[in-house]
Amino acid sequence: MENEELNTPQQPTTPGAPDEPHTPTTPGAPDEPHTPTPPTQQSKLRAYKAVCAKLGVVMTVFFACRLLGGLMASWMGGFTGGMNHTEAYALNVLLSIFMSYLIPMSVAVIVFRSFKYYGENGGLAALYKKPRRIARALGTFPAMYGLGYGTVILTLIASYFILRATGGQHIIQDILRPNAIEPPGDIASVLMMMFLLVVIAPVFEEFWVRGIMYDALKPYGCGMAIIISSVLFGLMHGSLDKLFFTTALGFALGYVRYATGSIFICTILHAIFNSVSAMLLFLLSMAEITHYDNKLLNTMLYIYVFAVLILVVIGLVVFIRKIPVIRKYRVENGWDEVGAGKKTALFFVSIPVIIMMIFAANEHLQGLLLRLVIR
Repeated sequence: MENEELNTPQQPTTPGAPDEPHTPTTPGAPDEPHTPTPPTQQSKLRAYKAVCAKLGVVMTVFFACRLLGGLMASWMGGFTGGMNHTEAYALNVLLSIFMSYLIPMSVAVIVFRSFKYYGENGGLAALYKKPRRIARALGTFPAMYGLGYGTVILTLIASYFILRATGGQHIIQDILRPNAIEPPGDIASVLMMMFLLVVIAPVFEEFWVRGIMYDALKPYGCGMAIIISSVLFGLMHGSLDKLFFTTALGFALGYVRYATGSIFICTILHAIFNSVSAMLLFLLSMAEITHYDNKLLNTMLYIYVFAVLILVVIGLVVFIRKIPVIRKYRVENGWDEVGAGKKTALFFVSIPVIIMMIFAANEHLQGLLLRLVIR
């Protein structure tokens, strides 16, 4: 079905794919009606390699901006001494939004010609269209939450055995130590942190990952689009302890993107997911501000933690029950001639992707590669 659609004149172009060369007609020859020719195997292979390279470039820009942002934050520390805590925190939040979202996403929009692509394919209204069964789509949240934190549990178990096998060397401890968000020290900073987690991150990340990246890869198989965008989503979160957790969450959101045909529900689910963590950070921050002297606040914190643990257990049960259904579920493949293994290999041997992986490895290893190079 999908191969037939590729042969029709109405098939949207792949964002970021190179234009097909135009063959001039013979001078003096009568004009013949233009019949679009289906893409050959070689031309589609070239287009796929071009998309992989562009993804590598965009992600390299992302990691380079994050590295530069960290250096800028350290440099600005000497200039924020006269600011109060709220002003300094606001400056760091703005720097994070600018370096982690605005610059890299602007590069992605330009590289993949997103304005042109979405302009020709229904615009942002199509990307954010509401599915007919919103409640059913949102009902996947417990299973998604269980999958995410089930992955966290497995990661913690694996980290424990790795630490035991290595004798708990300090370098391994630094790499595997959970990279938790530090709770802010005042109410205004807490609200800024919640806005960043619940609004900014879901909106930007879903448009970028399940929007631009997914649509760039979709003509080469929806399954491949889900896999690669999920791995990149996991890498974007910048620490080894979050890699598998966010990659698993990316798979779940990718299937929702495929099933609903838009990122509307993905954005809402992402915001709900982050809201659970943001509320926990809010309660922890408020408890620290009051020095844990407020009994009502402490009770709310304990109740909330207990409720989250119950949600994790329920989510795991729901996810396990859904496994037989998930195993029967198959996504469409738009490029049957090339297997998933070869597509994955072509992606990871792309030079820009290799450069991106070096940047990502440095970030996930807590700057270990950069420290070795400087040393």
